[in-house]
Amino acid sequence: MLKKRSLSLFLLLFVVFTQLYAQQNTKGIDSKMLEEISKAYKNTAEDKALRNAIANNDINKLAANNEVVKNVDTYFSNKVNIKGMTNQKSSGRCWIFTGLNVFRAKMIAKYNLSNFEFSQNYVFFWDQLEKSNLFLQAIIDTRHKDKNDKTVEWLFKNPIGDGGQFTGVKDLVTKYGLVPKEIMPETNTSENTGRMSNLLSLKLREYGLELREMGSQKNMNEAALLKRKTEMLATVYRILVLNLGQPPTDFTWTLKDNSGKPIHTKEYTPLTFYKEYVNEDLSNYLMFMNDPTREYYKVYEIEYDRHVYDGGNWKYLNLPMEDIKEMAIASLKDSTSMYFSCDVGKFFYRDNGSLDINNYDYASLLGTTFSMNKKQRIETFASSSAHAMSLCGVDLDKEGKPIKWLIENSWGTIGHNGFLIMTDEWFDEYMFRLVVEKKYVKKVLLDYFNQKPIQLPPWDPMFADEE
Repeated sequence: MLKKRSLSLFLLLFVVFTQLYAQQNTKGIDSKMLEEISKAYKNTAEDKALRNAIANNDINKLAANNEVVKNVDTYFSNKVNIKGMTNQKSSGRCWIFTGLNVFRAKMIAKYNLSNFEFSQNYVFFWDQLEKSNLFLQAIIDTRHKDKNDKTVEWLFKNPIGDGGQFTGVKDLVTKYGLVPKEIMPETNTSENTGRMSNLLSLKLREYGLELREMGSQKNMNEAALLKRKTEMLATVYRILVLNLGQPPTDFTWTLKDNSGKPIHTKEYTPLTFYKEYVNEDLSNYLMFMNDPTREYYKVYEIEYDRHVYDGGNWKYLNLPMEDIKEMAIASLKDSTSMYFSCDVGKFFYRDNGSLDINNYDYASLLGTTFSMNKKQRIETFASSSAHAMSLCGVDLDKEGKPIKWLIENSWGTIGHNGFLIMTDEWFDEYMFRLVVEKKYVKKVLLDYFNQKPIQLPPWDPMFADEE
């Protein structure tokens, strides 16, 4: 009898503990939960057809709205005259191409040229050297911080890259000038930057550890650290020359008219060339952002978001879209293109270069909805400024409201003959940054730049370099 009672008690306790264990583990997928959620797939004839179609095709082709993507209007009421397409190839240098495309459009118009390009490789060379110095000097500046400090950690995670933004264009061309593309042409490395970027990152991390070790020693003065940094940069310089070529200190160049007839031949340095053919005060270019996660009409500055150690961080005024559109329209009516960046991969129809939130109907295909707004997408890392291009056209209705926008890209002929066409609704959802000349900005907005910027950390998700 005692044995039977003991067995009954054991079985009772086993059942109780099993139930308690099951209750404690309901956060995982158990058999009961799996049975419930698997009912979502009915295995009907419609489900089977969709499963077969999606398994054997690009989901974008199945979700494409044919009535939308086949009827893209290419007329624009206001358009900057652009000649020739540029191609960044397999590199993240969109920010260089975009900034220089803004300058080259003015040069082509002023001198009536058939085509022209500044050397993107020349700017890229100095960008990589300056970024290397920025990283090494930042390591010296933070040498007394713990290795697990958030800033130190971010520096070692991001020693260098080929991405960037407009402050890099502004500081680099002001310091080093510009040259025509034929004076310092592209190389295999400049068009395929990944391998060199990985090697430079590896070397800079090695140097960073060495500088931190030196900086931890007693009686180690900063002069010794700076001397060692200079030696390190000499190695970086050699790597850059071997991969990108040696940047010219002076050169001879012939300006030719639209028919190819020589106008004049001169000797230049990169700075004298820049001053003759661009000759702008780049401090007149102001940066704006539409970021609904932060307060509007405030100026923000991102730490270490720059290319040159003694240059400027990315500093911008955050504005509602209506203010940004007003400035953009004013600039385009004056035939002046602008540096512009957005989340280009969203709803992009590659065949015709259209950006339209109705290009794809993923909801109907998959039987669900995708309902996050712009603010929610930013907060959840679903969307950010990823690619820079030149905003060069707008189509206005009778009331002067934008219907669609035109962008000069740097992907060769991909899209609509190298251009992208975006609807105004897409502009609202996926446009983030715009650089506008001061003369197109209302005084009430200019006055906001007098406020002290709100400092943001370099790891903020909205400020990854554009590629």
